[in-house]
Amino acid sequence: MVPAGAGNTPGNGILVEVFDGPALEWDGFAVAQSGSLPYTHCHLYGWRRVMETAMGHHAPYLAARDSASGTLRGILPLVHIRSLLFGRFLVSMPFLNYGGPLGDEAAVAALMARAESMAREQGIRLLELRSRREIVHAPHFDVSHRKITVLMDCAGGSEALWRRLPSKVRSQIRRPTRDGVSVRIGADQVGAFYEVFARHMRDLGTPVMPRRFFELAAEQFADTALFAVAYLGGEPIACGAGFWWGHDASSEFEIVWASALRAHNRTSANMLVYWELMKHIADAGIHIFNFGRCTPGGNTHRFKTQWGTTDEQLWWYDFSPTGALPPAESSATTRRATTLWSHIPLPLANFLGPRIVRLIPL
Repeated sequence: MVPAGAGNTPGNGILVEVFDGPALEWDGFAVAQSGSLPYTHCHLYGWRRVMETAMGHHAPYLAARDSASGTLRGILPLVHIRSLLFGRFLVSMPFLNYGGPLGDEAAVAALMARAESMAREQGIRLLELRSRREIVHAPHFDVSHRKITVLMDCAGGSEALWRRLPSKVRSQIRRPTRDGVSVRIGADQVGAFYEVFARHMRDLGTPVMPRRFFELAAEQFADTALFAVAYLGGEPIACGAGFWWGHDASSEFEIVWASALRAHNRTSANMLVYWELMKHIADAGIHIFNFGRCTPGGNTHRFKTQWGTTDEQLWWYDFSPTGALPPAESSATTRRATTLWSHIPLPLANFLGPRIVRLIPL
């Protein structure tokens, strides 16, 4: 174990360290958390390798141990992003929607105190913990509700789910099948997924994440990752990917990324991708379809609510030693950069994008 230094709190019987134990110990603790701070797929240890290998970031995962027995009482996955342009960030978890500490109240407090100390010691511009639920004791942190997630009940299988969908949505799902669109789901779809995803991100004016990120995620989470691609005449035209976790009533699938080619908007192939993923997970006994994070009231939010969903507030905790605010998603500079990026050649966007996006704590 590597001591985490100033964040150790022996007075309450907790020692905070940088975790260097086996992945099975970390994941075994994570999946057992089902209380006020339940685990998500973002808490699993495999993301450490993805962040370090595919994105090139140091990931100082923190563990809170009982100082007497050495048993885990809490965990906090952290990723350190260093950028000459934007500064340094500590995020749990960047490029994903959830994170934050797990464990008993004392362990969570100790982990957050250590993360705060790291931010002060290492010149961090912003420490952000993307918690799914409220953290009861979070001094010095500002809570942000700028993001929500959108959930849909999938219990009872796909036939029951189909009957619950609004008639307009069912019509939009049928349309692409009449046009000859079909969907394939499997680990072998990562390449086709990335082909659609990269073009779509360029068209949106956003640098694309590296293909290796998705390849490693599919490898690390082979049993829980789902990649779906819609084809028309052999051409991939829409896609979606995500992960499932949990058991019984708490089982959940989150679609983290989804894209569709603008040239094929008329076919509504994205609706079929969403439905085939819903059908797949509902028939597998997973109870909740999670549409992922979005900004309340935006176009993406409206797309998700048409399915008959429930909004869930997210609790993102921010701390800055310098008083810096989270990066703005919309500004005059951002809009100009987006417009410029959307017009550069796709091969150049695919070359430069992964080198840029790794430095932005999305």
